[in-house]
Amino acid sequence: MAYIDFLSSTHKSTQRDYIARVLERPKAEVSKIAKKFDVEYWDGDRSTGYGGYNYDGRWQPVAKAICDHYGVKAGDRILDVGCGKGFLLYDFTEVVPGVEICGIDISQYAIENGKKEVRDRMQVCDAKKLDFDDNSFDLVVSLNTIHNLYCYDAFSAIKEVERVGKKDKYICVESYRNEEEKVNLMYWQFTCEMFFTPEEWGWWFEQAGYAGDHSFIYFE
Repeated sequence: MAYIDFLSSTHKSTQRDYIARVLERPKAEVSKIAKKFDVEYWDGDRSTGYGGYNYDGRWQPVAKAICDHYGVKAGDRILDVGCGKGFLLYDFTEVVPGVEICGIDISQYAIENGKKEVRDRMQVCDAKKLDFDDNSFDLVVSLNTIHNLYCYDAFSAIKEVERVGKKDKYICVESYRNEEEKVNLMYWQFTCEMFFTPEEWGWWFEQAGYAGDHSFIYFE
């Protein structure tokens, strides 16, 4: 299991005012709304989620870096666990024409309003129980998703990523290395349930028998 960072540059491109975020509206109120993963989370007001999650190509460099690193080629099968509206899936097809893609997400709204070019290859599914056979995919990725589960479900989801991936797997989750980053994470997040240091995440990966790669994003 290796640490490989594909996301930091994309994550750091967003400027965040942590204090304004936590003072804007009662955090408990907006978290309850966001955790429905419905229209308010994806395309509602910025105070309850993305404030309009539209395709802008930001994931294409991530898709290219992942495909280059793992040597993805036409005909390979890729699964995105927590695909949202399918923007990364679409970018995989742009970076490697002929790749076979599949995405799952807990949000019915995200699937129904996903990128039209890949919508037919996305389905509603819970990450803790993937509806695929063992070793079904050449590459399984899960970006910024598993930390939204309670620990017992996250444990199952990590095991599922390992189970359905026959070759390469990559998980990215939120984490913190110090008290400042922990507070920033708590101020900024709407849906996170797993607040762990890198060492604690490593323990969870080990317990779940996860042999793939991983990285963390930090709120500095």
